[in-house]
Amino acid sequence: MLSNSCKYGIRAITYIASRPGGSGNIGLKEISNSLDLPTPFLAKILQMLAKQKILSSTKGPNGGFVLLKKPEQITLYYIVKSIDGDDLFTNCVMHNNSCRCSDADKPPCLLHDEYTNIRVDLHRLFSGKTIANIVDSVNSSGNIEI
Repeated sequence: MLSNSCKYGIRAITYIASRPGGSGNIGLKEISNSLDLPTPFLAKILQMLAKQKILSSTKGPNGGFVLLKKPEQITLYYIVKSIDGDDLFTNCVMHNNSCRCSDADKPPCLLHDEYTNIRVDLHRLFSGKTIANIVDSVNSSGNIEI
C-alpha cells in the first residue's frame, strides 16, 4: 500500500519528533543506525521531506535534520502525499488513474463501490493521525521501536 520510501519517511519523522528537547539537529547516521535503515536511501527521503518544508536540513559537522513544523501539525496524509503522492486516496484499484465514476461513457471498475469506502476511511485515518499522536502512542506503550 505504501512505498518503502513512505514507510521510512514516517519512521524517520517520528524518530526525530520523539527525541528529547526536539530542537537540536539529528544526524543522518544516527537516524539510519537507530532505525536500521539504509543511509543513502534514507538521505534521499529526508531531502525530499526537506524540499516539502517538513524538515530542515543543515550540512556540516553539527548538521542534521530538524522538524520545521510541530508534530501536532504533521499528518500522515501530508507525509504520504509528499513522498508517494495522493494516488492511494484518489486512484482506482484496477486502473492506473482516477476512478472513472465521473466518466459517463465508461462504467466504474468492478471494485469501485467497495474501494470507495476504503479510500474514504484511509483518507480519514491518515488525515486525522499526526506524528504527535504516534509519538504519544510509542511513549505510552513503552515500545521504543519505531
